[in-house]
Amino acid sequence: MKWARVVRYGMKRIGIVVLVTVISAPLLPAQSQPQPQPAQPAQPQAQATSSEETVVEEIVARINNNIVTRADLRKAHEQLRSDVSQDPNATQEQIKEHENDLLRDLIDQQLLLQKGEAMNISADTDVVKRLDEIRKQMHAESMEDVEKAAQAQGVSFEEFKQNLKNSIITQRVIGEEVGGKITVTQQDIQQFYDEHRTQMERPEQVRLSEILISTQVAPPVKTSKGENALPDPPSPEVVAKAQAKADAIYQKLQNGGNFGDLAKQNSDGPTASNGGDLEYFKRGTLSKDLEDKAFALQAGQYTEPVRTNQGFIILEVTEHQSAGIPPLKDVQEQIHQQIYMQKMQPALRDYLTKLREDAYIDIKPGYVDTGASPNETKPVYTTAAEENAKKLKKKKKLGLF
Repeated sequence: MKWARVVRYGMKRIGIVVLVTVISAPLLPAQSQPQPQPAQPAQPQAQATSSEETVVEEIVARINNNIVTRADLRKAHEQLRSDVSQDPNATQEQIKEHENDLLRDLIDQQLLLQKGEAMNISADTDVVKRLDEIRKQMHAESMEDVEKAAQAQGVSFEEFKQNLKNSIITQRVIGEEVGGKITVTQQDIQQFYDEHRTQMERPEQVRLSEILISTQVAPPVKTSKGENALPDPPSPEVVAKAQAKADAIYQKLQNGGNFGDLAKQNSDGPTASNGGDLEYFKRGTLSKDLEDKAFALQAGQYTEPVRTNQGFIILEVTEHQSAGIPPLKDVQEQIHQQIYMQKMQPALRDYLTKLREDAYIDIKPGYVDTGASPNETKPVYTTAAEENAKKLKKKKKLGLF
C-alpha cells in the first residue's frame, strides 16, 4: 500500500487535487518578482545572520492564521514528481501546469479546513472507520500492524491520520457547500446522450467477479532474471482439498448465498476485499475456455468451479453488455456523473475564489497563487506593527517576509 495515495483518497473525484498530506514543494517564482534562493536539501531554509537571529523556516503564504512554508511546497513537488513517474501519459506541459498550481492547491486546502472548522465539522468517527477499512484491505489483524506497515515505509502514522482527517473534512465541505447545490436535470442527460451517441458505441463485454481457491502452497519464487519461476505442481491431496472447498462454495451459491460475501470470506485472489470484482472484459482478453463460459452467461449467473493454473475459480457475470450503442437507461448514471463533474470544477473554483475574497492572504514576493482573486483583501501593516517587528528581530523567528 502506498500511503501518499491513500491520503489523497477521493480528491480526484471532485476535479481538484487538494493536497491533504502536507506534501508540497517549491513553486516556480513569478518571472516579474525577485527570485528566492534555492534551499539545500539537508540544510535550513536560510542562514542565521547572527548568533541571536535564526530563521527556522521560510513562510511562503499566510492564510488568515495559517501558513504555508517553503518546506510544504518542496514536499508537494516531490510528491508530484513521484505521481508523475507512475503516469506514462503525463506530458511536460501538464507537469508544468501542476507545478505552477502547487501553492494554489495548498492555499485551497487551508481555506477548506478553516471553513470546515467554522462549520463545526468533526471527522474523528470517519477517520476511525476509514482506518479500519484500510486495515481490512491490508488483511491486518490490528491497527498496530497498520501502524508498523506505515512506519516501515517511512511514514509517520500520526501525520498519516491527520492528513486522512484533513481529507475527510475538505471532502465534506465541498460536498455540502458546492456539490449539494449542483443540479443535473433529465433534460441535461438526454441532451448529452443525443450529442455523444456515436462515442458511446462499445463492443460486447462482461463484468466479472471471481472466487479463487488456490492450489499454490508456496509464494512465487524469483529467477535470477527477476521473473516469477513456475511453481511446483501441487500434490493430488492439495488439488482435492481445493476442489472440495470450491465445490462447497458453489453449493452455497446454489442455495442462495451472496457471491460478494463468499468471495470476501473465502477467495484467495487479490480481489477478495472487493467482493471479487474483476472489472470488464472484452472478447479475446480471457482464455478460450473461460471466455466461452463467461460470455454464455447473463448478469447474475455464475460458472461451476473451473480448474486453472492458479487453482479453482468460480466466475460471476455482474454485467453483460451487448455490442453497439447502449440504451439511455444503461448509461444514465454514468452520464449523470460526467455532467456533475463538468459542473463541479468551475463551481468549486468559484467557491474557492469567494473564500479567498473573504480571507486575509499574503504571498511572499516571488511566489504566485494561480487561484488568486483581484478582490482579495491583504493584511495592512501599520507603523506600530513595524516597530514591534524590529523589537522581535533578535529573537528566534518562524520565518521572514
